[in-house]
Amino acid sequence: MGLDDLVSKAKGALEGHEEQAKDALDKAADAVKSRTDDAGDAKVDEVTAKAKEFLDQQKNT
Repeated sequence: MGLDDLVSKAKGALEGHEEQAKDALDKAADAVKSRTDDAGDAKVDEVTAKAKEFLDQQKNT
């Protein structure tokens, strides 16, 4: 099983569940931010936003 197969399976699993995935990203970000200092919060938010953008892009392809 190659990387392309894994990506394809991940896309299939997320299809139709993008909002749930975004909610999970928010919960994960909150968990990380609660365990780290405030200096890293902006970076966590940035990464979370990029992950959500990626989900939106994949939804449209």
